[in-house]
Amino acid sequence: MSETEALWEVTEHGAVFVERRPERATGHAMHVLFVGDLDERVAAISERGIEPAARETYENRVRKLLYRDPEGNEIGIGGGPA
Repeated sequence: MSETEALWEVTEHGAVFVERRPERATGHAMHVLFVGDLDERVAAISERGIEPAARETYENRVRKLLYRDPEGNEIGIGGGPA
């Protein structure tokens, strides 16, 4: 890793890699992570004062919550039925 890279292990066999590339930053990035403990994760995020901008539930009952920053970037957290 370097000053412009970060890696987080989010599961035993899964990780998120982020690389800073300001020349590509347009404020339109969107990523979704699926987790097994969606309700616990959302509660922990809410405890930090961050609330989702949108909530979706699909026909198969899979849920996704979207969080947005001021530049319009989005990150979603999804999971199975409650």
